[in-house]
Amino acid sequence: MSKAPSVRALAAEALASIALSGHSLREAADRAMPKLADPRDRALLTALLSDGARWWPRFDAALDRLLDKPIRRHEPVIHALLVTGLVQLETLELPGYAAVAATVEAARELRRPRLAGLVNAVLRRWQRERETLLAELDARPATRHAHPAWLARAIERDWPVQASAIMAAANVEPPLMLRVNRRRASRDSVAAGLAGAGQEVALHPWLADALVLPHSTDVTRLPGFAEGHFAVQDGAAQVPADLLDARDGQRVLDACAAPGGKACHVLERADVALLAVEFEASRAARIRKNLERLHLDAQIIVGDAGDSSAWWDGRPFDRIMIDAPCSATGVIRRRPDVRLHRRAADIEALVAQQSRILAACWETLAPGGRLLYVTCSLLREENEGVVGAFLASRSDASAIPFTLPVGQPAAVGWQVLPGDGDLDGMYYALLERSPA
Repeated sequence: MSKAPSVRALAAEALASIALSGHSLREAADRAMPKLADPRDRALLTALLSDGARWWPRFDAALDRLLDKPIRRHEPVIHALLVTGLVQLETLELPGYAAVAATVEAARELRRPRLAGLVNAVLRRWQRERETLLAELDARPATRHAHPAWLARAIERDWPVQASAIMAAANVEPPLMLRVNRRRASRDSVAAGLAGAGQEVALHPWLADALVLPHSTDVTRLPGFAEGHFAVQDGAAQVPADLLDARDGQRVLDACAAPGGKACHVLERADVALLAVEFEASRAARIRKNLERLHLDAQIIVGDAGDSSAWWDGRPFDRIMIDAPCSATGVIRRRPDVRLHRRAADIEALVAQQSRILAACWETLAPGGRLLYVTCSLLREENEGVVGAFLASRSDASAIPFTLPVGQPAAVGWQVLPGDGDLDGMYYALLERSPA
């Protein structure tokens, strides 16, 4: 009978695929998790992958100081294993001897017995030289906050006063936020059910449908989940339903709609005819799944939101929400692998795509209608840069001013930065089309 793989060996293989082969954290975790039966091992795997992705830029740089020759190219799994070793020592603060011994054993299990000594030597050297190495890493914002250098520079350029706080917030575990489906339950009743199940839960102070739990948990096991009483959604992503202010009887377009959380929130608020457009068929299936669990209904079309000829029937929409494809630099605390996969060269193409989608959707908006442009980006180029250029090109478009309890005004619209009110980073601009 073959021996079950250890959690550290699985974590090293999965982390190498995330950091060095471009796979998403979700994909890598989904492949590895079924191989572990013990819930404690599953929890450790989750921590090693999340913190491994989150702190990779920091510990990857540390390994350049600890190794005489880099091994990330010819031994990527052992390089990733060393990162998990540093995560165990520094982030998870596991007992040093046990963490080092188990990581060395994982090298043997990964059929790299000749590298077990190297793993042991590197981790022991880290323990001996820890203070000096930490000081070197902390001397640069990119390695202090574990951000790729291009992103650290971009944040410092766009948000010079808040840059350090933004990057620090991206490394703090976010709370678990739920959105209560007001068509199925009240916020007070869901909160009471969660409290009765032993969960620490609080009503959000200004988001009407939001509940806050301090830590992540398996939401599928919480009371009310199967019945569609709530969904998981960060508070920043619950703001759009308030700003869009859809009314009964209106036609609503949700462009770039997957996974459908914002569309579902709109449908929970008002009786509207909602069209959800999503480019990828697999992601469109997730919209349908979420609608079904929450007992909601919408029309879903797989298509390019930037080409309205493929999905628009000629009848104008009263409300449009564009959750534009973006760099996702505002949600790194929840999606730490973004910092490993996004590149500076991506931004120009994203801006072009955002501008194309905004222009196409605008043509489907009814006179007097409103369009909400949303991104989960921190970068001004993707946000007020796109919206400002659009407004300058259209005589029939104007920005509607608004404020939120957290965040700050942008040149056009409003920006919430990561950690503002303990929310994810998100940008919003509300536009109105002139009456005919």
